[in-house]
Amino acid sequence: MRIPMHRFQYTKLTKDQIATKLKTAEGGPKSASPFSNVLNGKTLKIVTNDGPTLEYRFAANKRLTLTEGGKQVTAGYGELTLNQRVFFSHLIPGEQKGYNVFIDQKTNLATVFEVWTSSGIKQGAGANEFTLDDREVQRQIYFGYVDSGKAAPEKLHHYTNRMTGKGIHWTQDTGIETLELYASVANTNFVELTRHIDDLSYVSTSDYVLADDRTVIYNRTECEFSGIHTCFVADLYSVKQVGVRFGFNDKDELEYYMFKGDGEVVGQLAYLENFDDHGIRPMFAPAPRPAPVGGPAPAPVLPAKGARTTYRPVRTFAHMTDEEVHHAAIQRTSVFGVVTGTGAGAAQPAPPQGLGTGNNLPFSDILVGKEFTLRFDNGGPVRDYRIKEMFKLQYRDRSDNVWHDADYRAYEGDDNLAWFGHMIADSKPRASVQVAVDFTNGLATSIESHMGTPYYGNETSYRAIFGVAEMAGPSSLEAPLYVRHQLTDELVGHAFSWSYSDQTTSMHIYSSPHSMSWVIFTGAQALGAEWCSPCVYVKLRPGVYIFCQNEEACNGAQMIELLNTKASHDCGFTYNGGARGVSLGVTGAIGRHIGKFDIVGLYGPKRRNA
Repeated sequence: MRIPMHRFQYTKLTKDQIATKLKTAEGGPKSASPFSNVLNGKTLKIVTNDGPTLEYRFAANKRLTLTEGGKQVTAGYGELTLNQRVFFSHLIPGEQKGYNVFIDQKTNLATVFEVWTSSGIKQGAGANEFTLDDREVQRQIYFGYVDSGKAAPEKLHHYTNRMTGKGIHWTQDTGIETLELYASVANTNFVELTRHIDDLSYVSTSDYVLADDRTVIYNRTECEFSGIHTCFVADLYSVKQVGVRFGFNDKDELEYYMFKGDGEVVGQLAYLENFDDHGIRPMFAPAPRPAPVGGPAPAPVLPAKGARTTYRPVRTFAHMTDEEVHHAAIQRTSVFGVVTGTGAGAAQPAPPQGLGTGNNLPFSDILVGKEFTLRFDNGGPVRDYRIKEMFKLQYRDRSDNVWHDADYRAYEGDDNLAWFGHMIADSKPRASVQVAVDFTNGLATSIESHMGTPYYGNETSYRAIFGVAEMAGPSSLEAPLYVRHQLTDELVGHAFSWSYSDQTTSMHIYSSPHSMSWVIFTGAQALGAEWCSPCVYVKLRPGVYIFCQNEEACNGAQMIELLNTKASHDCGFTYNGGARGVSLGVTGAIGRHIGKFDIVGLYGPKRRNA
């Protein structure tokens, strides 16, 4: 696939279309590896907690008979084994549902995944209510055991956070390679190394089940993409997997096949939960209500069937045209808290000057008294600056040769390295620049941002341009001819938590050369809801980088930061626009290095041509 991130235009397959496609798979899944034959001739009764009782009879030629709730059906199935575990999968003819079943033949414990399509599940409320796409595979997990006539076991499989922070590079017997970073208790940051030619990392909702200390049962569903479902059991000692993939791909083709895979652990981020938190309660389960005084505790509120933690940002995003956004910007433009425009709320007084907000770095006077020219490569802009005071500058673009006044904010991101931002006067669409000027080496990099993409007017867009800084006088700079700042992959694989204030922290995973994900901490310090965006990384100096993320097909906003990994601090700017106008603001955070995945070698043309 060669598709911009989050721009998948999947067909909204109807229930009837799905039923027709599923009929071809009622004979069972395919497999590149030979199926095992452990279940042939056996009869099993699987009892689950709060779920179905499934009575199976396995015949020759990969056929089974299932009795559930008094109803009996016959279907084809597939079966693979891993150590003492047998995993089988089948559909139920005519019902758009099936079961993926994991059985430990030593303990007789079982985990059952019920999977189905055409769910009709509604989410949101009022004007924001929507129905999930029929093609999106739903799942419900049941824990149980194989009834042997003895007393039911006291301990069953259960949810876990043991996989949190681990990364594994998997290679299936199909030849498909996938990088999976299990950075959240509810999501996976994954990269389809062989399916997508741009090495982009995506986030899908996931579940993690602990079978024993070496064995994890896992699934992910690509909810906001094709809706396809991947489910497997993994042995972490040998780093092997057996599983199934079920759903419709980007070409609307049904994929229903089982697979084996070999993995390589590529890293482990630090656990941040309390030591007594084992992740047994999944994120989507609401907590029980407090007990009334003097009365028994009420039963917990059970989540709806299929409930899961899923970002669905496009569903509620109000799309605007370029003209609508520009009109909103004329009405109201906020630059570092100073609001101007023709609409209500314009011309508000500026906030107190000096320090940035929260854990931001203090603003700097590094530019005060300087006059310099920034000359960018490949026909890029040439801009002259003169700065006489903090927060106010004058600039001109040589293309129109007109001086403009602008509010700005500047930081000293490293020794003699200025990092500043301002709006571009009279721009249509509204535009801003975020500029790093290295007064030691005579180099400059600008992140040129503006409102609007080919998709929505209320999304931001950006590009990084490189050039030199020229300055006359006692502090003159001799600009280099060939040396430039440059795009880099040095941050790829690293994870940092960023505390923007004592109340607001998220973790960034720099998961590929062109994309990243962010994870929101729960109140108990577990890594929870996660989403992703395209981004760019620029190296300014050893340990000093520009990082710019663009939340496309999400909230449309942009964050442009200078990361100083030597000081474990970042500082920078936010840029966004919508119905309330356009805003350029500041941001900054204290960082903690949480760990690193050794993954940079998986990316790029060199790997594909090896």
